[in-house]
Amino acid sequence: MPVLTEAPVLDSEAIRREAGRRRTFAVISHPDAGKSTLTEALALLARAIQDAGVTHGKSSRHATVSDWMGIEQERGISISSAALQLTYRDTILNVVDTPGHADFSEDTYRVLAAVDSAVMLIDAAKGFEPQTVKLLAVCKARNIPIITVINKWDRPGLDALGLIDDVGARTGMVPVPLTWPAGIAGDFQGLLDVREGRAVRLEAVGGGAQAAEETVVDIGSLPLLDAGVWLDAQEEAGLVAASNGDFDPEEFAAARQTPVLFAAAAKNFGVSQLLDILVELGPAPSPRPSIDDERRPVDAPFSGFVFKVQAGQDSAHRDHIAYLRICSGTFERGMVITNQRTGKPFATKYAHRVLGRSREVVDTAWPGDVVGLVNATSLRVGDSLFSEEQVRFPDIPRFSPELFAVARAKDPGRYKQFRRGIDQLEHEGVVQVLRSDLRGDQAPVLAAVGALQFEVAAQRLGTEFNAPTSLDNLSYTLAMRVAPESEGVPETFRGGEILRRADGEIIAVFGDKWKVGHFKKDFPDVLLETIGAAVD
Repeated sequence: MPVLTEAPVLDSEAIRREAGRRRTFAVISHPDAGKSTLTEALALLARAIQDAGVTHGKSSRHATVSDWMGIEQERGISISSAALQLTYRDTILNVVDTPGHADFSEDTYRVLAAVDSAVMLIDAAKGFEPQTVKLLAVCKARNIPIITVINKWDRPGLDALGLIDDVGARTGMVPVPLTWPAGIAGDFQGLLDVREGRAVRLEAVGGGAQAAEETVVDIGSLPLLDAGVWLDAQEEAGLVAASNGDFDPEEFAAARQTPVLFAAAAKNFGVSQLLDILVELGPAPSPRPSIDDERRPVDAPFSGFVFKVQAGQDSAHRDHIAYLRICSGTFERGMVITNQRTGKPFATKYAHRVLGRSREVVDTAWPGDVVGLVNATSLRVGDSLFSEEQVRFPDIPRFSPELFAVARAKDPGRYKQFRRGIDQLEHEGVVQVLRSDLRGDQAPVLAAVGALQFEVAAQRLGTEFNAPTSLDNLSYTLAMRVAPESEGVPETFRGGEILRRADGEIIAVFGDKWKVGHFKKDFPDVLLETIGAAVD
């Protein structure tokens, strides 16, 4: 029986109104296409920060607020997800900045389970890149509407018409430009706002650390020489419109059409136009399907699910945050809700909204909002939380790891700190942690999708937990789950070994796919299953 919970009195009209004001979206792309810089620019224009930063900044620009880890700031990449809430034109924007590095694809997949739309960044000089294609496939599988932003137009790059054709070919959606650049890539002078039918000249302010200056241009009154780039832009935008048609909200919502905008996030060019598109065209939260395929209305009693767990953002307090996507009802700090997985109550005494390392207390939140539940050590990624009416949202799949390494504390005297750190990284999902009686707790096996996960794990063990750690790579290349009904499961076998996760799953690891065939022949009563989602 579910535990009885305390919940605010439902006001369906207020819930629907507040949900309608929300836009919850992820920013996705290949590494170094400008995700964190765009997120910072959005925050600047929504006045959440005073000066924007860039991940590869000049002296006049500071590091991005959303990239808070030391390794992120050193390398200029995002490897953790940041959840920011901004207010623009009376609309609440919940921006989830995803890890840019391919080694952290699993974290990105979790984020995509929690959003209603995605902003897909494409580097104007490089076009579509492998990680973008992967993430696009996930969005399409989940029918997530996508807004395409062709970024870095202030640098030399590809032809605009060619990029539009590539968007259509790669996405399978009809690209409909809502802005068009005046000037070729590397000579970004301004934008045609196709929807509004106006031209806007752009000028960077403070090296891009502040909002760009926008001036409306009357093309007809310009001297012919000055009007050239604007007339060319009008002609090109007209060609695309004649071929691809006008923007259709229903086609966009069905992920059959993608609006396209041009931008240079480092200079805040095109960012205000993106904000307007998100407000006016972005999807608001809608009924979320449960595991039984029943859709829970946004004005139903409170429900939500955990899509990310993160520790170490505040080293002074060693805090532990579970990021909760609210799906229905009203969240009020202090309310007692139920964890569907355990059936146990959870008191929401500490609820924060997080902006990088900084945070503020959240008293009330609505469908679409992301709330950080602090010191929520009992919560796991994928947990469904509810009040009054029980619900279980679809599980967030794990990836099948491809890299394996044995972790050991360099200093045996720091073993307690080492074990605490390993448990924390496992809880967060930074890496999968596998154990066996043969190896013992002092030598757990870390399993990852990419090598950078190991590097981050080792750095965090050393800095956050004061437990310097050595990692010795193993020759295994794939893992499979052992079905619970299996019989005669061995502890060891030729070309691999049996390991266990903390959740009770038994995992068999192999040197290569041929070893799997040998295993099935030697142990016919042991049933093997694939693990979660594939990386490709």
